[in-house]
Amino acid sequence: MTDHPGFHCALGEAVNGPGGYFGRSLDTLGACLRGGWGAERPFTLVWHASAVARSCLGVTPHTDFGRIPPTDHRPSAFEELLAFLGEKGVDVRLD
Repeated sequence: MTDHPGFHCALGEAVNGPGGYFGRSLDTLGACLRGGWGAERPFTLVWHASAVARSCLGVTPHTDFGRIPPTDHRPSAFEELLAFLGEKGVDVRLD
C-alpha cells in the first residue's frame, strides 16, 4: 500500500475478505476495532511489504504542541499507524 486509502482498503480486505470494510479513517477504524465489524481484538495483523508502506505513508509524525488532536490535517505517518493499532490491542508483525 502506498497511500492512506490503500491502507484502509488492504486492512478491510485482510479482516473481512475481498471488498471488506474496516474503516476509512482512524476514527472509523477505531469504531470497527470496538467490535461488530469483523475481527475482534486482540488479533495479529501481518503487514506484508511494510518497508514500502513505511516509505510512502509519511515519515513526519504529528506534533501537537500541547493540542490534542493536532491541528494539521495531514495523514498519519507509518509509525503513528503502528502505534494506533498497538494501542487498540492489535499485534502488528512487520514483514
